[in-house]
Amino acid sequence: MSGADQSSAWPAERLAEARAVLADVAHHSDHLIRLACDVLIRHGETADEREAAQRLLVVVDARRSVQRAQREDARRGRP
Repeated sequence: MSGADQSSAWPAERLAEARAVLADVAHHSDHLIRLACDVLIRHGETADEREAAQRLLVVVDARRSVQRAQREDARRGRP
């Protein structure tokens, strides 16, 4: 495959990977979900796809704050 072929295939391959991660979100890390959301927010084919990725990113980031608070509470001996 030539360099031009690789560069033209890259966006489609990354979009497909990002969509696959979000289609099976329960089995992927928050970090990978964030990366997939970032790809779709920037390069998604439709406004709906970009907006859905943005909403999911907000949810994942909110969950991260809850998880961090729970860890801090556990360290302080709170239930």
